[in-house]
Amino acid sequence: MECIIRTLQAPPPQDQSIEVVERKGIGHPDTICDAIAERICVRLSRYYLQRFGAILHHNVDKILLCGGSAHPAFGGGEVQEPLEFYLSGRATGQYRGEKIPVGDLAVETCRTWLQQHLPELDIERHVRIVPRFRAGSSDLTGLFQRAGRPSPACNDTSCGAGFAPFTPLERAVLAIERTLNSPAAKERCPAIGQDIKVMGVRHGLQVQFTIGCAMIGRHLGGMQEYLNAKEEVSQIASAAAGRFFDLPVEVIVNAADDPDAGQIYLTVTGTSAESGDDGEVGRGNRVSGLITPYRPMALEAAAGKNPVSHVGKLYSLAATAIATRAQELANVRSATCVLVSQIGRPLDDPLIVDLGVYLDSATRSVELTPVLETAVQSELSKFPQLQAALLAESVPIY
Repeated sequence: MECIIRTLQAPPPQDQSIEVVERKGIGHPDTICDAIAERICVRLSRYYLQRFGAILHHNVDKILLCGGSAHPAFGGGEVQEPLEFYLSGRATGQYRGEKIPVGDLAVETCRTWLQQHLPELDIERHVRIVPRFRAGSSDLTGLFQRAGRPSPACNDTSCGAGFAPFTPLERAVLAIERTLNSPAAKERCPAIGQDIKVMGVRHGLQVQFTIGCAMIGRHLGGMQEYLNAKEEVSQIASAAAGRFFDLPVEVIVNAADDPDAGQIYLTVTGTSAESGDDGEVGRGNRVSGLITPYRPMALEAAAGKNPVSHVGKLYSLAATAIATRAQELANVRSATCVLVSQIGRPLDDPLIVDLGVYLDSATRSVELTPVLETAVQSELSKFPQLQAALLAESVPIY
């Protein structure tokens, strides 16, 4: 392993003149796919462990949502063509002579998740689920079986990236979506759907949030009630963002609306997947829960990848943990980390660790190098604990 520790010269994002941060909420079609892929991965992993004492080879990260067709209306509306979920990937379907019901487990898991998180969706009438899982190639399944060694072998040559801590804008974007999708917000304004997208922009001292919020027609009697609901969304979002900024923030909700023409963001089910949009794993939030173009990011989809050896998932989480550990040190303002894997190499021995730190003016990176190297080694030894946390669903990855 080559461990590179360097001092970053450019100012951290919160000190730059402009910053852009985005989050796709839990009801966004892309996030729906991420969530279902990860839930299927967890369900399969637990099944494998219970039946065979080990997690078998699988990567169920190829989920596609083909949106339906709907006619929303105040007081109701209807879904005219169902949402179609294509559940695809690679999974061990037979082991030691026993057939494993991968497709049935995946379909059941998908249905359960949708019922829990999209309550306006009628699973029987509004959803069609098509499982399409196949076995992995012999070379990759053989590589996966090396997991019994002291450290699993990396399944791929790839990289993961992480950073810490969050800037005020990043924290605000997360808080806005999570607050709007909280039970308290739904009780205050039942018309708020689950498909909430937040774009935060800070330009100097000006902070603006553009929010796309699907409204549920069943809870609205007409245009004025829709406009009132938009104002509720704006107030809830402003209060959530206000915890992170001393200066005024601007909130714009459903910017494309043209009420005079009757063109508004109205839905039957609370998600644009019913008619306006499709979804796919990996097109949305990174493991930070955000889309952060001013930060180091990897394009690997984390959701649905196996928690044993898939660096697309594990290295992104480990890089974040390393950056978090580094920025907790005295004199370190913030940190970034990139981990590079090499297929077949032990998981806990990356090809390259690139750890960048923003230091206060009185500190040099060479002074912190020994403690930072120790922090890197410590976090790289924690993959077994990380796997357990993923199976317990206590680590957010989207």
